[in-house]
Amino acid sequence: MEENKLICSHCGAVIDDDDYGDVNDQIVCSDCVSRYTTTCERCGALIWESDTCGDNYTALCCCCYENHYCRCAECDALLHNDDAYEYDAEYYCSECYHDIRDHDSIHDYGYKPEPVFYGDSSRYFGLELEIDGAGKDCENADSLLNIANESDEHIYIKSDGSLDEGMELVTHPMSLDYHKSFCWEDIVRKAVYLGYRSHQTSTCGLHIHVNRDSLGDNRDEQEEVISRILYFVEHHWNELLKFSRRSEYAINRWAARYGYENTPKAIMEKAKKGNYGRYAAVNLCNYNTVEFRLFRGTLKYNTLIAAIEFVNRICDAAIYNTDENIAKLSWSEFVEGITEPELIQYLKERNLYINDKVEGTEEM
Repeated sequence: MEENKLICSHCGAVIDDDDYGDVNDQIVCSDCVSRYTTTCERCGALIWESDTCGDNYTALCCCCYENHYCRCAECDALLHNDDAYEYDAEYYCSECYHDIRDHDSIHDYGYKPEPVFYGDSSRYFGLELEIDGAGKDCENADSLLNIANESDEHIYIKSDGSLDEGMELVTHPMSLDYHKSFCWEDIVRKAVYLGYRSHQTSTCGLHIHVNRDSLGDNRDEQEEVISRILYFVEHHWNELLKFSRRSEYAINRWAARYGYENTPKAIMEKAKKGNYGRYAAVNLCNYNTVEFRLFRGTLKYNTLIAAIEFVNRICDAAIYNTDENIAKLSWSEFVEGITEPELIQYLKERNLYINDKVEGTEEM
């Protein structure tokens, strides 16, 4: 009868009753089951504790782990496949994934890489376009970056505390022609598709930087031209307010005027002596650029291009006119020389083109 007794495959003890377990098709006495085994939480199979593929909280057999689980490549946390985020052929938990992607795709507000200049020109425009409403979301950021940076890094994306649920698209410096051939139409269309808005918010602006060295051969020449830019802005403030699409409250908060003076030099002196900071219609705080902060944000392609063309025209007017001539330049004289179709269309939509108004499509 002894040969009919069951023997524990682990400790060799004789099993006198039916109280035993089966571990990998091996008979194990109840004492060894209690001391050395655990139960797979997915399939219920009995497994050796030393063979578990889970963690301190979740016991798993190797088969269930391989078919249904993985580990975070950053923090090694156990993850069910349904809860894992894939990035660059690795799997991550939610927290690590968003930390990596936010760092990778959405930079801190102070991020400023070495500029890359695109296009053949002496004048370059760097845009900061704020979008809001669909989240500071790294997947959305990637969707926009994939369009813009297919060949080279043309834009980068930053967080911005002034936005509710959005981010800021920033371009490297581009010539006007390069901006016009760039994939802006695809970018703004995708942003709208993802749920973002810019004009249709109370938070978003469009800021346009121009390199100072395109305005003169030295700092004195550049300051003379900039003084005429400031004079033009103040002299035609009502027209620029209409062009900007901003409310008076918003423009006073984010892009305040310096105040009218009789000459360009007087306005420049006021700008230098005043404590205006960067929240001025024309921000002079940057050493290498002049920043036009007037414009409300937009995800309408024609409006975006028209704003760049408008800044370019203001710069030209300030370069090619003397102080006396810029003071005499009327709005109608300024716009009648404009040939760019995008800018003409926009001026007509805003009733700023020699009393010629047309109906425009909805701003986004």
